[in-house]
Formats: sequence, structure tokens, C-alpha cells
Amino acid sequence: MLDLVIQGGPLPTFLLDRLVQATGAARAEPRAPQLHRLYGVTRPADFAATLEPLLAAEKLDWAFVPAGKALSDYGLICFDMDSTLITIECIDELADFAGKKKEVSAVTEAAMRGEIDYRESLRRRLALLAGLDARVLARVYGERLLLSDGARPLLEAVQAAGLRTAILSGGFTYFTERLRIELGFDFATSNELEISGGKLTGRVVGDIVDASAKAHHLCRLRDELGLTRDQVIAVGDGANDLMMMAEAGLSVAFRAKPATREKASVAFNHVGLDGLVNLFV
Repeated sequence: MLDLVIQGGPLPTFLLDRLVQATGAARAEPRAPQLHRLYGVTRPADFAATLEPLLAAEKLDWAFVPAGKALSDYGLICFDMDSTLITIECIDELADFAGKKKEVSAVTEAAMRGEIDYRESLRRRLALLAGLDARVLARVYGERLLLSDGARPLLEAVQAAGLRTAILSGGFTYFTERLRIELGFDFATSNELEISGGKLTGRVVGDIVDASAKAHHLCRLRDELGLTRDQVIAVGDGANDLMMMAEAGLSVAFRAKPATREKASVAFNHVGLDGLVNLFV
């Protein structure tokens, strides 16, 4: 049995009626001014063609979720960092200080769309940063890094529900470790920038954390915690997150690229990260 959760704004009466009729909902309830839940629904085969465009026109996010599922039924949630947990791409902001943001951002976007292998894209971007003063890392963290909308409420909710939390990122340890400490994450893994003489060398220390590594670390944590796939949530936005998301029972595409949205269990295009909590209200 499924429920349908609609959130992000007011739900027009005409659209609510269409949804109830199309899904055969047993009942529909407003749970908040911008949150509705339809109980006991069946997902229509033509939902994507007939109803998704209407929801998109109203800037509403939607999700079919198992009836009666609670957040505490999960044991682990894993986040991508750049453009997911935080609003920026850290490597793009570092490049800005090097006067090369346009070049680096173009490679970043191509990698997120899946047009360039992540390892190759990272090598290209890092090479453009060779010689950059390492003190710039602190400036990016202090001046430009912002948490995504709803990140703190979501973390508070999952921690209160007993979930373990992890940052699995193709970004850099300078940022993931500070976020891990500041936000109380249980785990974090990412790439370590090589620094020599106080400057970035344009390389990383050790193996690159790419899509397969992120998936590997999710599976490792899942196994260490004695969890099943269905007890894991993964949140990401780009092609580099797809392997990780495929290993989770619930995958969330947050402000994501089309290819990532298409393969995710749930896509949030309008609400904040705390929209995840609303799926279990």
C-alpha cells in the first residue's frame, strides 16, 4: 500500500480532485499549509504524462511512499556534499580565487551531467588550481560555504530518530571534516588535497573518491551497522552519486540533474532537504 505526499506550496482544489480520482486515494489530508498526504493510493501508469506536468506547473514536489513507513525504520543516511548538503561546489569557489572559475565550472557541470568521467574531470580541474595558496581553503569555508535549505532540520530529525549519518563526497577533506565536526556527522570520506610549501599541487593524496568509491563506502557502513539495503537513505544531485544512490533503499535527488532525478526514488526540486522528513509525517 502506498501514500502520495505533495509538498512545496498550496495544492489547488482542482489538482487535489484529479489526484484523488486518478490514484483511488482512500482519503486526503492537509498535514500543513504546504503539505498534503493522500492515503491508500495506486500509482497510475500515466502519472508521469498526465499529472507530473500539473504538479510541476504549481512548483510542487511529490513522492509515492510506503504506507506506515517511519523515519526510525531507517538506520543510515548518506549525503553528497557539494550542491547537496551545501549550496556551493567547493572546487569552483577555489577556482574563483585562482581566476579560473569559468573553466573549472564548465568541467564540473559536464561531470555532473555524466559527460566526463569523474576521475578525469577532477584531474583536469585540480590541475588548474596548482600553485593556489592553501589559505584560500579557509576563506571558501568561512565566506562562501552555506548549508542547503533544510539541512539542519533534516539532520536534527534523523539524529533524533536514531539514524547514523555520513558525508560521502568527491570533494575535499578540508570541508567534509569541518562539516562532520560542526554538524555531528558520524562518518565522512572525501579526497585529500595535496599541499606543498603552503600551496595546492593540483593533485590529491591517495586514491580518488569517485562514484564507485562512494558506493563502496555506503555498502561498507551498511554492512558494519548490520543494516539491509532498505534501511539506507542516500541523497545526491549528480551523476557521481548514482552508484551510491543505487545501493540505498530510498534515494533522494536534491535539486538534481535530469539523469539523476529520473533514477531516484524521490526528487526534491522545490522544497528543502527537510522535505524528506515530511514523507514520514
